[in-house]
Amino acid sequence: MGRSRLEVGGVIAMVRFAAIFPGQGSQCVGMGCDVAEHSEVARELFESADAVLGYDLLALQCDGPEERLRETQFSQPAIFVTNLALYYAAAGDAMPAVTAGHSFAELCSLVVAKSLSFHAALRIVDERGRAMQHAAELAHGGMSAVLGLEAPQVREVIADIVAQTGGRISLANFNSPTQIVVSGDYATVQAAAQPMLDAGAKRVIPLNVSGAWHSELMEPAMQPLAAAMAPARFVLPSVDVIANVDGQPYRDVAAIERNIARSPVDEVRWHDTALRLMDYEPEIVVEFGASNVLNALMRRMNADRNERGPKLMTVSDWAGVEKFRALQRDAAETAV
Repeated sequence: MGRSRLEVGGVIAMVRFAAIFPGQGSQCVGMGCDVAEHSEVARELFESADAVLGYDLLALQCDGPEERLRETQFSQPAIFVTNLALYYAAAGDAMPAVTAGHSFAELCSLVVAKSLSFHAALRIVDERGRAMQHAAELAHGGMSAVLGLEAPQVREVIADIVAQTGGRISLANFNSPTQIVVSGDYATVQAAAQPMLDAGAKRVIPLNVSGAWHSELMEPAMQPLAAAMAPARFVLPSVDVIANVDGQPYRDVAAIERNIARSPVDEVRWHDTALRLMDYEPEIVVEFGASNVLNALMRRMNADRNERGPKLMTVSDWAGVEKFRALQRDAAETAV
């Protein structure tokens, strides 16, 4: 698969890296602001986004208010554009050996891999966020992270709760073998906490979200999302993009379109995705986004497997951009 190449300050740099992108929950006031100030390519990306969105995205990110930025219809475009602004500011035209994004941030990977244009992907993200926000307003949903139980145990507890209450609740995110996120009716998710603890869970942590993402409560979002996807032209990625739904690289366009269309309701199998990513043997895994949530999961995964794994880096601001560029220059000097 070769080495990725990047010209930084007139020097051709080579390093084999995997690019990963965080999704919902990684937003914060201030994200993307300093990289837009220092990087022309990042600034132009935000300006280009404004024309699609119809509002000043960077101003919202820099000035808040946080409550508005937390709303799904704003947080998803903000995360998407910030992730890519950080990537292009740091890596330029360099291509990763492999890439993956958590939940809707898979669209960041598809843009980097040239499967979809930035503008087409942003239109999809914008409508996806709006549609999910509307679905959340139709049904009061919630999510909780269950720590210390494996998926079969969580499914067993959920089956009992559904049988007893008739509520809607399901597994949403598989972040690790023993970190499972459940999603569904708010009351049902809350009621599941004690039975999870009784079954042996170490902790059950309610998540600060406004809806039941990746559950049947998001079904009203699917038709508007499909309509937004209709004009988009997907092609096969130029580098492997690992799909969240099954942890496998995409090999046909129909699978990409199907998975993106179903992403509001489908499970996110991040642990399987991360394991498959490791099969590519990257020298470094770089998380481009405002948080290091995915690298924290990668670090824990390597510890659980008693493996050192590749180096992990987070590019969340201009300092991170400069650090990645320095790494590339060091790689170029070593290769000479």
